Parts: sequence; C-alpha cells; structure tokens
Amino acid sequence: MALFESGNPTLSEKIFNRSLSDVHDGTMTVRGSINKFGFLMLLVIAGAIYTWRMFTLGNQETMMTLMWVGLFGGLILAIIISFKPAMARYLAPPYALLEGFLLGAFSVLVNAMVGKKYPGIVTQAVGLTFAVALVMFLLYNFRIIKPTQKLKAVIVSATLGIFVFYMITMVLSFFHVNISFMSWGDGSLIGIGFSIFVIIIAALNLILDFERIETGEAMGAPKYMEWYGAFGLMVTLIWLYIEILKLLTRFASNRN
Repeated sequence: MALFESGNPTLSEKIFNRSLSDVHDGTMTVRGSINKFGFLMLLVIAGAIYTWRMFTLGNQETMMTLMWVGLFGGLILAIIISFKPAMARYLAPPYALLEGFLLGAFSVLVNAMVGKKYPGIVTQAVGLTFAVALVMFLLYNFRIIKPTQKLKAVIVSATLGIFVFYMITMVLSFFHVNISFMSWGDGSLIGIGFSIFVIIIAALNLILDFERIETGEAMGAPKYMEWYGAFGLMVTLIWLYIEILKLLTRFASNRN
C-alpha cells in the first residue's frame, strides 16, 4: 500500500519503512518534527538575513560567494540526507543555514531587479508563503482536504511533470533555446497561469508532507525521522517561496 506517495522525494514510503528496523532512541512524534522544523526555519532566516546584510554593507562579492556555497553545498547535503535519513539529525541544520545563504542572496537579486516597480516584494513573498502553509495545515488538520489515493496520484504526477519540464527548460537554455513564459520577467497570462499552477501543486505537496509526518508517528518510526520529516517539509516550503516570489516578479513586470 503506497502510504507515502508524496511529490516530495525526501518523504517516500521506502525510506520510512526501512527506518522501522532502527528504533533505538525512541520513536518519532508529530510535535518533535514540528519543533525541529521550527528550528530549521530559524536557521534559514538567520542565513538569509546574514547574506542580505552583506549586500547592505556593500560586500556583494561575499554575498555572491555565499549564494554559490549555499547552492552547491545545500544540494550535496540534500542528496546525502535523501539517501541516508539517519544523517538528517546532523546535516539538516547546516543544510538549512546554507539554504538561508542561497535564498537571502537570491532574494536580494530579485529585489534589485524589480524592487523599484514592486517595493516590498520579498516581504510579501515571505508572508504569502507562510500564509499558504498555514492555510494548508488547517485544511489538512480539519480534514477539509483529505489526501486520498486519487489525489496523491494527481499531485505526484503533476510534481513529476513540473520537475521534468524544468529540467528540459534548463537543458534547452544551454543551447540558447528559451521558453518565453518560463522567464522570471515574463508577465504574460500564460506565464502567470503556469506560476499559479505550480504554486497550487507545491501547496498541495504540503498536505502530503503533513500526512507523511503524522503517519510516521503512527508507524513508530525512529526518533531521527523527526529531523528527516522536518527536512522534507522545509524543502517543500522553500520551493513554495521561490514560486511565489517568481509569480510576484511576473506581476511586477506588468507595472508601469
């Protein structure tokens, strides 16, 4: 039975099932995962504030260095955690800090690009991200949206399709073939519609992530899976933030 059909590859059925034979220091709880998620988010915010401060102090070279370190360092740690969930307790915190470096620098660049047309774009993106996450949590908590097998299949398929499309777009860009509505500065109806679609799918992935954490507790997953569950939830939230920021950038391009 596919209990863990999540669009988020870090929260899969096989990974949780393998962990069940490794219960030594207690079992996973929802509260434990949420607490650890909160801690990881504080690290993301701290990293983002630091890189933003580097920009305001005129240390743009340092900021860009931190951005690239965050990009490649975070990617390496994410891959390790995905294959070795037990390492999440050690690697999730530095991963969160590295993602903070990346997101902070990236947000600075976006703000520099459209800040005059759309003042406060980053603040709005952050606020909307947490607002969407809260709404999805409430919808799941009160069972307004139930992660049925059919819904899971739709979300997973859509997430995979988006990932493949992004990969194709990236490869085509290497050959100077660009899809216009994929550009951050494209404010066309197609571009805006596509961004809204991706945001909806990212938000629905949060529903599946909440269920994975809750089911992990019910299955008696080991304590370290709290870190893994928090890590997976953070991955989805970061994706949601980037997509919301992209949508707001599209709106900014339509402003006079």
